[in-house]
Amino acid sequence: MNPLAALPVALNSLRVNALRSLLAMLGVVIGVGSVIVMVSISEGAKQAVEQQIASLGANLLVVRPGSSAFGGRRGGAGTATLLTDADVDAIRNEVANVAAASGEIGSSAAMVAGGTNWTTRIQGVNEDFFRVRDWRLERGRLFTAEEFRAGARVAVIGTTVAEQLFGVSDPVGQVVRIGNVPVEVIGVLQSKGQSAFGTDQDDVAFMPATTARSRVIGFTFNQRDPVFAIYVELAGGANPAHVQADIEELLRIRRNVLPGAEDNFNVRDMAEFIRARNETAAQLGLLLAATAAISLIVGGIGIMNIMLVSVTERTREIGLRLAVGARRRNIRDQFLIESVTLCVTGGLIGLLAGVAGTMVVEAMGQFPVAIHPMVAGLAIGSAAFVGIFFGFYPAHRASRLDPIEALRFE
Repeated sequence: MNPLAALPVALNSLRVNALRSLLAMLGVVIGVGSVIVMVSISEGAKQAVEQQIASLGANLLVVRPGSSAFGGRRGGAGTATLLTDADVDAIRNEVANVAAASGEIGSSAAMVAGGTNWTTRIQGVNEDFFRVRDWRLERGRLFTAEEFRAGARVAVIGTTVAEQLFGVSDPVGQVVRIGNVPVEVIGVLQSKGQSAFGTDQDDVAFMPATTARSRVIGFTFNQRDPVFAIYVELAGGANPAHVQADIEELLRIRRNVLPGAEDNFNVRDMAEFIRARNETAAQLGLLLAATAAISLIVGGIGIMNIMLVSVTERTREIGLRLAVGARRRNIRDQFLIESVTLCVTGGLIGLLAGVAGTMVVEAMGQFPVAIHPMVAGLAIGSAAFVGIFFGFYPAHRASRLDPIEALRFE
């Protein structure tokens, strides 16, 4: 009896004991459904993290002031002397494999357009910032290096600011007041959504740092052209560790850090942050998948138990088949096919239940989810493996029955 001929026999046997078959499949249904839900949540979380981190920009180093120290007392991160536009130029021009660099200085301020006002983050940057942070235009244009040097009264705004101040109207070319300063909106950026920290990245207005310092932010600094942070984009193929070491060496000289003294600045590699978050997401995914796999194992044990009961109930049938010429491998194949059919059918039902459960979780819990086709294939394949693994012993036991003893069985 070939497998195709054995399949209708197996299906008929399962149909005769439909309720028992459904109960046997229940463990597999729960197991496969759990795998789908758990892995989809894990994959969705991983993709969300990757998108949020990618919004920071690719191949990115971030330089910030470190801790100040006075009389043995340390002031904490960010309390050291601020960085400057001159530091930005030095990093861009003197460090190898730096594609672009931009300083950033910011505060919050009220923007007014017509009779509408909106308080948002005002960030002063240079013309390289949008390239470094991978900000793309939706409409209009970005400000130029000439406008940065001249301190032009221009701004590029995020989509949230555009919606709040202008609604459906086109903001490009419109004049807004930031504080008491009239500023022309020259561009609107594409949406980036929420950051990894839950803040709205589109609720922002960018303007030349020269303009922001002199006309809008209004802070009093003890140094010329300060910036709160410097964002550095690396050239393609550059070694981040080498570039980071070169930047640190340059800034130690520029900031008069004595040999052996602690740096009064820090340089962070965003690629390391990306790798750490991806490793965490991968470990979480493995943990969730392992938890769901336990349900599949429990379901497999249930399948094996039901198949052993089936072998006992059908002992006379097995003996009759053997007596009329069936080979032992035919008996084994028949019971294996029944076991695999149970598991694969349960896997298909579990797949549908898992997809439905994933959608419910996404709708009710606002979790990001991603159902990958490979996960569905893996779940069905796992169900088939469970059917073969846990069905082999009952099938082997059935095939080893003695025909004479089986026929005499009551």
